[in-house]
Amino acid sequence: RRRAMALARQVLCVSAFLALPLARAEPIRYSVAEEAESGSLVGELAEDARLTPAQLSARRARLVSEDGRQHFRFERASGRLVVAGRLDREELCAQSATCMLPFELLLSDPLQFFRVEITLDDINDHSPVFPEDQVSFDILETSDPGSRFPIEAAQDLDIGSNTVQEYSITPENDYFRVSYGSQIIGKKYLELVLEKPLDREEQAEMGFSLIAMDGGSPPKSGTTQVKIIILDVNDNAPVFTQDEYIGQILENTPVGSVVLTVLATDPDAGVNGDIAYQLSQAVGQSDSAFVIDPITGEIKITKPLDFETKQMHELIVRARDGGGLSAICKVLVEVVDVNDNAPELVVSSFSSPLPENTVPGTVVALFTVRDRDSGANGKISCALQDQLFFSLRPAYKNYYELVTVSALDREETPQYILSVTAADAGSPPLTSTQTFTVDISDVNDNAPVFNQTSYTMYVRENNVPTVFVGAVSAADADVGLNAKVSYSLAAEQGPERPWCSCISVNSENGHVFVLRPLDYEHLRQTEVTVSASDAGSPPLRANVTVRLVVLDENDNAPLVLYPAQESSPASSELVPVSAEAGYLISKVVAVDADSGQNSWLSYHLLRATDPGLFSVGLQSGEVRLRRPVTERDSVKQKLLVLVRDNGKPPLSATAALSALLLKDFSDVRLPHSSPASEDQDTSLTTYLIIALVFVSLLFLISTAVLVARKVCRRKELKAGHVLYAADTLQSGLADAAAAGTLPRAYCYEISLTTGSGNSEFRFLKPILPSLPPQHCAVGQGPDEEQDFPGVPVSTEDMAPDNAGTLSAGQFNAL
Repeated sequence: RRRAMALARQVLCVSAFLALPLARAEPIRYSVAEEAESGSLVGELAEDARLTPAQLSARRARLVSEDGRQHFRFERASGRLVVAGRLDREELCAQSATCMLPFELLLSDPLQFFRVEITLDDINDHSPVFPEDQVSFDILETSDPGSRFPIEAAQDLDIGSNTVQEYSITPENDYFRVSYGSQIIGKKYLELVLEKPLDREEQAEMGFSLIAMDGGSPPKSGTTQVKIIILDVNDNAPVFTQDEYIGQILENTPVGSVVLTVLATDPDAGVNGDIAYQLSQAVGQSDSAFVIDPITGEIKITKPLDFETKQMHELIVRARDGGGLSAICKVLVEVVDVNDNAPELVVSSFSSPLPENTVPGTVVALFTVRDRDSGANGKISCALQDQLFFSLRPAYKNYYELVTVSALDREETPQYILSVTAADAGSPPLTSTQTFTVDISDVNDNAPVFNQTSYTMYVRENNVPTVFVGAVSAADADVGLNAKVSYSLAAEQGPERPWCSCISVNSENGHVFVLRPLDYEHLRQTEVTVSASDAGSPPLRANVTVRLVVLDENDNAPLVLYPAQESSPASSELVPVSAEAGYLISKVVAVDADSGQNSWLSYHLLRATDPGLFSVGLQSGEVRLRRPVTERDSVKQKLLVLVRDNGKPPLSATAALSALLLKDFSDVRLPHSSPASEDQDTSLTTYLIIALVFVSLLFLISTAVLVARKVCRRKELKAGHVLYAADTLQSGLADAAAAGTLPRAYCYEISLTTGSGNSEFRFLKPILPSLPPQHCAVGQGPDEEQDFPGVPVSTEDMAPDNAGTLSAGQFNAL
């Protein structure tokens, strides 16, 4: 173990000079005495490294040692390096001439290393210790002066002047003196030298103390008792075939295996030539891992060996013959390393979670790898299994950085489980794996997305307020507040898309409501823009177009345009009695402000003076003769036509008209003057005067009513609102004209002469009815109107041509 630690220190020293620019080229060196109290100052490390306390705290300065043990403590606030605990040089460095404790001062952001080497100075804290408290020698009385008797030297764990410096005998005698020194490199000897011959008859045995004194201040000593037994003739001591035995053994060798065999010879015969072997324990090795066979000299292991704990074992073997003579030798057992330790990964720092917008090259983790084996068994290589988004980068010596290499996307991968495998170069190689779980935190990088590119919603007209018509939905791939979507109506609208205040959207769930009742005849469809915004910072948004289509309801009854339905008596249509079946009498013209099937009109004959005489076109509204006129038919016919739309339920209106059946129009002439009696003339004159007065009065009343009607109609036209589109009404009239119906009203003027037995009539010019102004429901505002030009009937058209001519209105009143 001592040799391995010395080798590790040498490697660290070389690495410090060849390190990357991140490390300081020259290490910082201090020295401290062993057994220094905890908290004792070692040195001003921050000042020597030219670092300020603020830098130490900001860059998370810390001490990192190769073996993981912290013998010293670094105070960031003051920058001082102090002793962390008890320091025993003999425990840390054993008998090494120098004891150096290396470590690194590690700083982050940016990564920087400072090599620090602390030399541990020895103090005289150990006394010399003999392997045995008592040593016995059987010495022949025939031994010559100058004979030497080896003794195991005292051992002192201290080094330098603090180790054993001299030996002495107490009390002093005339027979023995102490001789000590070095025979071979690294081996010291201690011997008792016989000064004068022994005489067993004078003294059969003797004893004294052998004292070992070190050079410390104050000096310390160790004592062993020496007992001398004087024997008769045994003049040959055992001799080992080698002064030092060296053996190698694998650290995984089973218990009980033979390490090596020592051999000693003695030329004496009998008991004096019988040799027994004994294994002596070295200082500090009370529990030896070896045992020796006293007869054969085989050295075996008694417990498993560990190269990482101790690489070299030093044994002392004594060979003693039957006559009491002995010899000693040193046995060195070298433990050979096998690959029995897997690499170790020690994490220094680890950052998780990472924002998904982390730039490539960001350091995620910093770790170090180490292997307690040596040689190829301790050579480590690291590998990352998934290298698409992360990679390993060597930092300094056996330090590695786990860094990002490409952009991260939490929506694609919210968590990465990274496995770093460290493998040594042994055979077979051993591996260890460290798992890093890196969570990716969300940033607001995704705008809400609607599930449709546009929405079309429908609502029937005359809806109740705040009616639900549909919902928009948008999803956000982010999480948390970044994924919380709220809805609103976009404030900016294009010039071609007017703002509609009748639509509202729920900000939480996207439900769309219509706030007030709508009228299909005023508004058929509208579009609004709904915006979906998340709660990120800054928020992201998306827009979608919502089209609201108003569905028509059958809420408008048909409107009869002709014949005009006012309170005044309806005009009469003149029908010659000679007209054939299918003769066109008139046409009922009506329109419906609704659309689709709700505006499809059908015409039905509801009532008539003679229902079998007339027929009404179901689709056209044309009133025709069903059969020829007969003399039994009444001259004046009244009809009531029902106009019904196709809605559910259907709405209807009625149109009343009348017809006069005339035979060459002679039935309406005035009575002829004929020879009569005087009484008849007088009576006829009276009747004529009464009739003229009545007709004149009726004419005046009719004129007044007609003028009043015109005035009222114009007021109604100015004040009335019909919910029809202009194009709808015009197209309806055009269709009626194309179907052969009567799009215009006809006014008839009849001239009757008193001097003719036959009456004449003629058709006057058609007069277009005055239509009320129409209001467009789509694309026009409430103030935009489209008027159909009305041609009023003048009083000249209503006045008779001469005194003997009656107008149609006067005729109808008859």
